[in-house]
Amino acid sequence: MNELLKQNYNISLEIIDFLNNIKDEIKTKLEAIKSVAMYNQIKVLSAFARNKISTQHFNGTTGYGYDDIGRDALDLIYADIFQAEDALVRHTIISGTHAISLCLFAVLRPGDTLVSLTGKPYDTLEQVIGGGNSDLGSLKDFGIKYKQAELTEGKIDHNNIMSTIDQNTKAVLIQKSRGYDWRSSLTNIEIGEIIKKVKAFNENIICLVDNCYGEFVEKDEPSAYGADLVAGSLIKNPGGGLAPTGGYIVGKSEYIKRAAYKLNSVGLGKHIGATLDTNRLILQGVFMAPHIVGEAMQTAVLCGAAFEKLGFDVSPGLHDDRSDTIQAIKFGCAQSVIEFCKGIQKGSPIDSFVTPEPWDMPGYSHKVIMAAGGFVQGSSIELSADAPIKPPYIVYMQGGLTFESAFTAIACAVQNIADKKDLY
Repeated sequence: MNELLKQNYNISLEIIDFLNNIKDEIKTKLEAIKSVAMYNQIKVLSAFARNKISTQHFNGTTGYGYDDIGRDALDLIYADIFQAEDALVRHTIISGTHAISLCLFAVLRPGDTLVSLTGKPYDTLEQVIGGGNSDLGSLKDFGIKYKQAELTEGKIDHNNIMSTIDQNTKAVLIQKSRGYDWRSSLTNIEIGEIIKKVKAFNENIICLVDNCYGEFVEKDEPSAYGADLVAGSLIKNPGGGLAPTGGYIVGKSEYIKRAAYKLNSVGLGKHIGATLDTNRLILQGVFMAPHIVGEAMQTAVLCGAAFEKLGFDVSPGLHDDRSDTIQAIKFGCAQSVIEFCKGIQKGSPIDSFVTPEPWDMPGYSHKVIMAAGGFVQGSSIELSADAPIKPPYIVYMQGGLTFESAFTAIACAVQNIADKKDLY
């Protein structure tokens, strides 16, 4: 193996030994991840059995998509796995941002107030909320107000939360993952504690969780802790690297109905929408998801441990708990971020010959560099790394379909940084 890495990727034996030694040191962590993956795999397998999934559910429909039993089965599977009343799983939901946006426009009305309980939300939601260069079509454009409870030193501040929500608050948004922020992701228990306090203040406040990057990382999901709506993308964790596109929303039946009306048409909702040839891939993707997420988690631990040993600030650290698939590394300079992303791209199966460069990515306020050599465009679960080009120059790595291939990509990234060590 060492010779193959040296010959094909020009990785020094010193760096290969460095990573192999780390892999031995983190063995206990890797085994714990495999244990969670095993638990979640049994949970998913039993959901398939309870809902009597068969090959007939693989067949897609065209046109209006009436009587699509595969589409209905996907909703049943997701509701079962996520311990929710109902689900909306569609290939026509194009991203996590789209799924969350559907939820917001489904439950909020002019004059209502939305409160983000985890500080500033992910960049792509800023334009959905309003207040950017153009408010056209945003919540603000529809007369919906917005407030946010700020974090304190990167952590949830319950006092800030309780002083920000009031009797005019219709819905709250909780972002599980760190996004482009130097903070810990939330555990589902922490999310549950937040929801309890909000519901104690006013049980009618709708609690929405942005679950992107968090699915199958723990043994349960936010819907098991009182979330009214939970949303995410199928080209992240729950798609298992197989879903070609799509998103999901799970939660209370009343709110799922509203989201379906918003996605399709009032009165038609979940009863229409051709699935074409996507049912099998989305079903197989969620079946594979616990294992794939386990591979991605092992990748994140290895990457974090390696760069922590190299002297960089990382989050999470080796001994920190993890509740999403993201590994953040603070490089302190733009060129090191770029070199890291080049290494991840070089170790990817697709477009390994491409050199990633920062660009004006739609929905972001700064130039963004993204390394993504996946089989599905933008599929974060396949191993990707991206960063806004702004101080303190933090790169966010996530995914990894197989730990073995991710090992190679991380080795390429370490080699690139070592070759440019005069940068820092």
